[in-house]
Amino acid sequence: VQLVESGGGLVQPGGSLRLSCATSGFTFSSARMYWVRQAPAKGLEWVSILSPLTDKPYYINSVKGRFTGSRDNAKNTMYLQMDSLKPEDTALYFCARDCTSLVEMTRASCNYWGQGTQVTVSS
Repeated sequence: VQLVESGGGLVQPGGSLRLSCATSGFTFSSARMYWVRQAPAKGLEWVSILSPLTDKPYYINSVKGRFTGSRDNAKNTMYLQMDSLKPEDTALYFCARDCTSLVEMTRASCNYWGQGTQVTVSS
């Protein structure tokens, strides 16, 4: 199983970024996938959940209306479109699979993780 994130960077408040997570080694179309972030000196926090069976992703309240998760099963890739970015969105963003707990997350909460991509929102 491989998960490889890309698309992070430095952006000004109000700006946009699109993260990608390219996957391999498993049947992506059948997998529930997660975007998880870790802000500096803070714990892991789930951001979005993409089910294989629905086109309706779930979002943490703080990103609703600003972030849009999507998946392209033909490319084994999922995306996170982040608009109206705020400084508090600054974090290392991971894609993950097989997450069994979304409360007080640790690295043990999910069985598979990417290496992460850094998003920094600053003027």
